[in-house]
Amino acid sequence: MTIADNKKAFFDYFIEERYEAGIVLEGWEVKAIRAGRVQIKEGYVVVRDAEMFLIGAHISPLQSASTHVTPDPVRTRKLLLKADEIKKLIGKVEQRGYTLVPLNLHYTRGRVKCEIGLAKGKKQFDKRETEKQRDWQREKARIMKGDTKA
Repeated sequence: MTIADNKKAFFDYFIEERYEAGIVLEGWEVKAIRAGRVQIKEGYVVVRDAEMFLIGAHISPLQSASTHVTPDPVRTRKLLLKADEIKKLIGKVEQRGYTLVPLNLHYTRGRVKCEIGLAKGKKQFDKRETEKQRDWQREKARIMKGDTKA
């Protein structure tokens, strides 16, 4: 079940590979995510010391958050992947033009997971082409449905 999608990532990047990563969360963050108070549009993934971190994802704390914990909505969160996956991704990211972006947050067997994508940036004309394709698909669906407003 999807919690949050990063639609901007699909518009700004060509997604070449996808990986599912666990994410280290605090208790108040899990509660806030279950309440749907998460946004990953501005998030990105970095590699430091052979570990991966999610930066820029915003989890708004609930009003009823714990009194003894000071919530930080945009703190850096560690991502959990297998060692061979991390090594493979480090090799790819070191190549020119590749980056890692969060694609969505979802539940797998009750745990919050982050799907990350190995992505290559789109040029401006690629973005325009993507928009034209999307508009054409929408128009095609409208014509097939029989709704021909011109």
